[in-house]
Amino acid sequence: MFSSRVPARLRAFVAVGAVTALAAAGCSSSTSSKGSSAKADSPITIGLITALTGSNKALGPDHLNGFQLYLDNHGNKLGGHTVKLDVGDEANGGSAAVPVAKKMIEQDHVLAIAGIVATPTIQAVVPIATAAGVPVVNTGGRPTVKDVSHLWTMSFMSTDPGGAMGPYMAQNVQGSVYAFGPDYQGGYDQLRGFTDSYTKAGGKLANDGGKPTFTPFPTTSDFTPYLAKVKASGAKAIYCFYTGQSAIDFVKDWSQSDAKGIPLYAAGFITEGGTLKAEGSAADGITTSMNYSPDISSAANRAFVSAWSQKYNGSSPPATAMYSWDAASVLDQAIAKAGSNLTPETVNAAIKALGQIDSPRGTWQLSADTHVPVQKWYLRKVEMDGTALANVKIGDLATIGS
Repeated sequence: MFSSRVPARLRAFVAVGAVTALAAAGCSSSTSSKGSSAKADSPITIGLITALTGSNKALGPDHLNGFQLYLDNHGNKLGGHTVKLDVGDEANGGSAAVPVAKKMIEQDHVLAIAGIVATPTIQAVVPIATAAGVPVVNTGGRPTVKDVSHLWTMSFMSTDPGGAMGPYMAQNVQGSVYAFGPDYQGGYDQLRGFTDSYTKAGGKLANDGGKPTFTPFPTTSDFTPYLAKVKASGAKAIYCFYTGQSAIDFVKDWSQSDAKGIPLYAAGFITEGGTLKAEGSAADGITTSMNYSPDISSAANRAFVSAWSQKYNGSSPPATAMYSWDAASVLDQAIAKAGSNLTPETVNAAIKALGQIDSPRGTWQLSADTHVPVQKWYLRKVEMDGTALANVKIGDLATIGS
């Protein structure tokens, strides 16, 4: 039934979760349909923006596949309505996504926009959607945004992964830490979350001047010169934030550098999904901070893991796919709640009124102020689980959200 490379813990989850997944799918669909009127099956269009090309293309398909998996397991319906999924490519993010979003809003008349991998895309697209009254249910990291009235984040604030890891490293690393990140807003936010919490807890950075090192993005593909400085600095650990191709390049260079013996800690995206597959054995031993792990023991997670592994040849689902599964779940509930008066604004109001969300990551609720989940963060380590490398949960870090 299972490939020999399926992680042992995942095989157990799939065995328990197969029936759970079918039951959860049937239950959710019937619940959603009750909230709709006689026009319940009138089709709706949902836009999904993700990185299908560019520097984040290793992450983009997981955002799409998580959303599509939810649709597949719920009769291709949200809130009782048949869904047309309108997929657009954000490429390298930012301004490249503007014409994609405008087409979705002005020509395709989407009910909502989901997805978005890169933080510059959030900054470019959200003002356009907000002006049109269209809710954005985003699945990538979130920078600080002035007007969040139509922005609902399924992942986290960009400062959260490092904010959860900082105190742990200050307590458990006996010496200074060298910190890296890409030189764009998401990288600045990610490293600020780490350095603020790490130094507040008594930690000291080994970088020159006591400040993180930011590498040119997306042009940096050789991290060897930067890693050479780590060894010379006397750092006892590395902390970094990289995603997509940058993550793959950084991990491979680290595994072959003089800094290989220095433990690598990071925001979890450095070893997520297709990124971990591309890194292979080079990623062995990396410790990460993440708000999801496939081995979380809950009915909701068993259903999600089972559905994912059955569709994707026994593979373990990444957090990025889980965020999109939750995005679809939130829209499912909100569209049902909006009832017969179905418009982008009524869906937006319905999202605001949702309470606790039963998610594969654990139960969470959107903050009334930031529209970001209040949620638990986990400590994970890349290690062999059966015959495959996996992100294995080894502890809890903190509950973050406001």
